[in-house]
Amino acid sequence: MDTTRVNKFLSQSGFCSRREADSLIYEGRVTVNNKLIEPGFKVTAQDVVKVDGEIIKNRTKSFTYIAFNKPKGIVCTTDTTREEKNIIDFINYKKRIFPIGRLDKLSEGLILLTDDGDIVNKILRSRNDNEKEYLVTTNKKITKAVLKKLENGVPILNTTTRKCQTRYINDYQFKIILTQGLNRQIRRMCEYFDYKVKKLERVRIININLDVPRGKWRHLKNDEVKFLKSL
Repeated sequence: MDTTRVNKFLSQSGFCSRREADSLIYEGRVTVNNKLIEPGFKVTAQDVVKVDGEIIKNRTKSFTYIAFNKPKGIVCTTDTTREEKNIIDFINYKKRIFPIGRLDKLSEGLILLTDDGDIVNKILRSRNDNEKEYLVTTNKKITKAVLKKLENGVPILNTTTRKCQTRYINDYQFKIILTQGLNRQIRRMCEYFDYKVKKLERVRIININLDVPRGKWRHLKNDEVKFLKSL
């Protein structure tokens, strides 16, 4: 009889990503046949999987993929009960979706949302060296010498950031392309050289460019989805 790990089942059902599923299991919120289970538990087609008492069914419809221009102040969380200004309520999409990765509350710009848990893993896996591009506005004049230092790696959070690409825009703005996602990475990198980030906007994720007004979203095009699935 075919079996599937519970985290993969929840991912394929469109309920959440595999990473979020693991967290739900650790928190004791997932049951199979009304019994709490451990991470790595496998289920069959006959098993009844529930999250917080709600039966989760395997999906039969196609997946949804959205590109959203997040405004400053909106939090990238699916917790709609504890966070009033959350991304899910703001978009108010007709079915359950969840953000791929995060964009901190003070930042704005492109974030992807989906109900396809498997594609989340493809995009977030750091070993794929997936690019994310940002437009950074600083509180004082930026120099090309500082940009060069940013490119070569900065010691933050007990590690050194990966080498990256930057491009000078004007005295107060530059673009930076990262292939990792440390907590508040760009802000911390700038702070190391005594710069404060006044505005941080993500303008690209891999092959998806920011092309919708702030607070608006669009469905990804077929060729965009195809490329993401090929990662």
